[in-house]
Parts: sequence; structure tokens; C-alpha cells
Amino acid sequence: MKALFIAAGTSPAGVFALAPLATALRNAGHEIIVAAFDELTPAIEGVGLPPVAVVTEHTTESIKQLDRPGGPIEFPWSPEQELPYVGRWFGRQAAVSLEGLLALTKSWSPDLVIGGTDAYAAALLGAHLGIPHVRQAWDWLHFDGGERYANEELAPELSAIGLDRLPDPDLFIDLCPPSLLPPGATPGIPMRWVPGNRQRTLEPWMYERGERPRICVTYGSFRTAMPEIFDHLCGLISRLTDLDAEIVVAANDEAAEKLRARFPQVRSGWVPLEFLVRTCDTIVHSGGLTALNAMAAGTPQVVLNQFEAFQPSLRLLEQQGSGLVLHREAGSPQGTFEACGTILSDERYARQARELATELNSLPTPNDVVADLERLVRT
Repeated sequence: MKALFIAAGTSPAGVFALAPLATALRNAGHEIIVAAFDELTPAIEGVGLPPVAVVTEHTTESIKQLDRPGGPIEFPWSPEQELPYVGRWFGRQAAVSLEGLLALTKSWSPDLVIGGTDAYAAALLGAHLGIPHVRQAWDWLHFDGGERYANEELAPELSAIGLDRLPDPDLFIDLCPPSLLPPGATPGIPMRWVPGNRQRTLEPWMYERGERPRICVTYGSFRTAMPEIFDHLCGLISRLTDLDAEIVVAANDEAAEKLRARFPQVRSGWVPLEFLVRTCDTIVHSGGLTALNAMAAGTPQVVLNQFEAFQPSLRLLEQQGSGLVLHREAGSPQGTFEACGTILSDERYARQARELATELNSLPTPNDVVADLERLVRT
């Protein structure tokens, strides 16, 4: 069987999410290729998978200004703009990718196409080729409404093959623990989260607990590079150093160098989170895949959320009792300081985090899910 994976988005996290299933398929003897914009190919190479750059003339940012019927795509500064932004941006990525994907499949013909949550190119290509397409969740968050805007963005491409909307996936693979599935959410077959992160040589402090409580802070490599996000991060570190805790900031090399110069008492750098998070008493982050790393490790978490669409899932996380969620302005350095202090002083958060880890780690592994994909192709 030949399986074509499509990585969309700007962040390497989308690649990391697909890597375990792609690796499981390859280990089962199947052929795989991961297609993406050229900017994501280093991340694909970094996790040991074979990339093909199907878009080289544009980046995921530059396409926002293309001359298409919907016009420019602007960042959502208010809640009502979130779903149009997500749907149109990822829909446009699919439109721009289509020519390169079709060229690839003329010489490497897949039996199956697999895309992440909003990798709409998987549905579009599957319809073109008449083969099954699979949606694999990038993370545990559930929100609906973006596909409507993807259909609007992709109207010319869909009309060309006689469709007015993207077809539903033939199979949906979900990484969300069942207890955190919002009411009415689209059900899928469950799959255990297995880390697919890029690696580096480990140092003992990365996998050993210290004498003091440890707090990890990570905003993600892509977001940390933004000046306003970096300034917020520095403000948070300044506040957290008042706690009797060791602070570790997981960040890209450029940001880490600046942080170490400003906060010599703070460890910072690219750290494989699946090791580090197990040594932490809490982790501060902005949601998505990092939350799954924390869940799998049984580590309480503080989520700094900027998006209204994520709130149904995040409310369930708070109700489960393994984390605190700070929405928008509540995620100030002072608010985050107080949330970390609450978690460090109350054992119930750690207990509930361990309970959630037991649930998540009991789900079928990517190796188990390979059989579902094989059956899909045979039918």
C-alpha cells in the first residue's frame, strides 16, 4: 500500500502529529511520502520521514495575499473572525497545493491520502483520484464551523470536479481522550498519542527531576518568534522567578539564546517535551499538541488560550481537574503566576493528571490503527 500524507499549516507541530502514524505504516511495510509546502520540509526530514515539496513558489503566509475570489486573508482579531480565518487559510493552502499534488501522483500513485485536521487538500486530492482519504486529528481540540469557509475558498477547485463541498473523510482518527470529547463532536476511531517530536542529544537535567518543583513554559517555536509574544514570555518569566521553582523554557535556538542572556538562572532551548514534561510539576503553554504531551505524562497544565473556538474542549479539561485555562487577558504574567502557584500547592491537580494519563495511554496505538487503514484500502 502507498500512503500519501499531507502536512498543512505553518507550525512543525502538524508534522509531529502525523509522524507516529506515518512511521507505523512504514514499519508495517507500506510506502509513505509526506507532501507539504517547502517551508515544512526541514521539519519532515527532522523526524525521519520522506518529504516532497509540492509548493515552492509561495509560503503559507504569502498565499494570504493572493488574488483569489475571497481576497486577502487577515489574522482574526475578534472571535467572530476565527472560523472564517481558519477555513479560508487552510482552504487556500489546499488550493495552492493541488497542482503540485497532482503532479506528484502522476509518477507516485497513492492508494490512500491522509491529512491533518484542517489539511483540506487530502479531501480534494482524494476526490480527484477516486481514492479514500483519512483525516487524522492534529491534537485533541474539537471545534466546528471552519469547513464552511474552506468550501467557499475552494469553490473554483470543487466546481471543476463537480462538487459544491469537500467530501467527508472515509475515516477519522481522533487523539482526544474520550472523557474530553465535547457533546455532539464528530466521533472517530481513537488513537493513543505517541510523541513524534524532533530530537536532540539529551542531557541529564532533561530527564531527571531536580530538588525544587519545576515549571516548563513553551509557546511553540512559531509563536515565540513573534516580537509581541516574546515580550509576553519575558514578562511571564520575570514573574515566575518569584516562585520557589526551577523554570525551564522550551523554545527555538534563537529565542533561547536571548532568554539565557536575560535570565541566566533559567534553562532554555529546544528540548524534546516527552522527556522534559515528565520531570515537571506543571507546564504553561498555548494549547494543542503540547497539551497531549502533558496528558500522556500525567503532568498538570496551565493553558493560555486566545481563541473562542477552543473553549468547549478547554472547559472539559478544567472540569476534569488536571489543568487551569486562562482566556485572553486572564493569561497575563500575574494571572499565570497565580495559576502556577495554585497547581503547585494543590495535589488534586497532579492526581487528576495521572488519571487522565491512564485513560489516554490505554487507547489503541498507531500500530493498531494501521490495520484500519489496510481494511479501508481493501474495501
